[in-house]
Amino acid sequence: MNVLILGSGGREHAFAIKLLESKKINQLFVAPGNAGTDKIAKNININPTDFDAVKKLVLESDIKMVVVGPEAPLVAGVHDFFLADNELKNIPVIGPKKDGALLEGSKDFSKQFMQKHGVPTARYQSFTKENLQDGFAFLETLAPPFVLKADGLAAGKGVLILNSLEEAKTELEEMVSNQKFGEASSTVVIEEFLKGIELSVFVLTDGKNYKILPSAKDYKRIGEGDTGLNTGGMGAISPVPFADKAFLDKVEELVVKPTINGLQKDGIDYRGFIFIGLMNDNGNPSVVEYNVRMGDPETEVVLPRINSDLFELFEGVANQNLNEKSFSVTHKTATTVMLVSGGYPEAYQKGKEMTGFDNLEDSIAFHAGTTLKDGKVVTSGGRVMAVTSFGDTIEEALAKSYKSIDKIHFDQMNYRKDIGFDLV
Repeated sequence: MNVLILGSGGREHAFAIKLLESKKINQLFVAPGNAGTDKIAKNININPTDFDAVKKLVLESDIKMVVVGPEAPLVAGVHDFFLADNELKNIPVIGPKKDGALLEGSKDFSKQFMQKHGVPTARYQSFTKENLQDGFAFLETLAPPFVLKADGLAAGKGVLILNSLEEAKTELEEMVSNQKFGEASSTVVIEEFLKGIELSVFVLTDGKNYKILPSAKDYKRIGEGDTGLNTGGMGAISPVPFADKAFLDKVEELVVKPTINGLQKDGIDYRGFIFIGLMNDNGNPSVVEYNVRMGDPETEVVLPRINSDLFELFEGVANQNLNEKSFSVTHKTATTVMLVSGGYPEAYQKGKEMTGFDNLEDSIAFHAGTTLKDGKVVTSGGRVMAVTSFGDTIEEALAKSYKSIDKIHFDQMNYRKDIGFDLV
């Protein structure tokens, strides 16, 4: 069978490597892909949100399944587009339809959903410029720090955590009245700050049945000790040591089951991944947010730990018999460290030639922001490559990743040397 992955990052390279372990795949296409996927699959340079171009590719290449990596095509309705087209409607899309994608596409919708279905989460209210004064009044009822979230997609930049009430009021006005994050912040969710340690749990569901994938913890800030600006993610660890069986059982009972049941009650036929961002507050899980796809760089530690055939799991999602598919995970720990361009997450240069990543013995190099130029691999993004390794402990896995990183070179390469620092 021919399969298409939509997307271009480390997550998509990880999907490609994992899917190609299946004997059922004939040819794998990635659109647009990167220098890593180019080596193992056929890259097609189209935008994942250009649905007409996606249709043309699917029909011309006899593609029988589409796996959606990033959130933008899901929120824009790629799955609905397939179902509405007579030539495409029988081709399964792994990823929710537009109604399910609202769990990530609208913070207000997802908070209402959690409240309605009894999923533990922070107290919140939503505001627009029409009721800005009510927003100021609500802020006054909260203790700092204050959490402001743009309702819509803002490329991971729409969340502000502020310690000063005056600053929170100023930023709220900037967001709703002056469109600080564009249309995404015309509505803003203000919520109570959750205390505890953050982690992520990933679920694959066919709309009725589900598999809980390995837990992971990522590191968002650019600086060591979790300081500096937020990024798309500088590294990740799986499993999370404090997410023991007792805690994960609580997550399943209090979060996963009410979420899956809630989607069914609301008539949302959800087929794909649910990424549950959680706060562990003294052993009690509380949902920070939902995403409707796998995380990046968490995918680069979660997928390598899965022993099962990922394509067969996706068939289970498409045919709604996921419960019949075997699923197992290695006990080993996986760690990934993200190599980023100098200057990232602010201005950075592209086109830097990369060397040393082809001959790694103890690690997997997942390409993210890379492309081919004149036969050479060069940087094309802020987050360039994720270096993943296995070990019996976090320390052992990280030591392998850092040893491998010593062999990799590109101008102004930067990375955090303390991934997992709070877990060991």
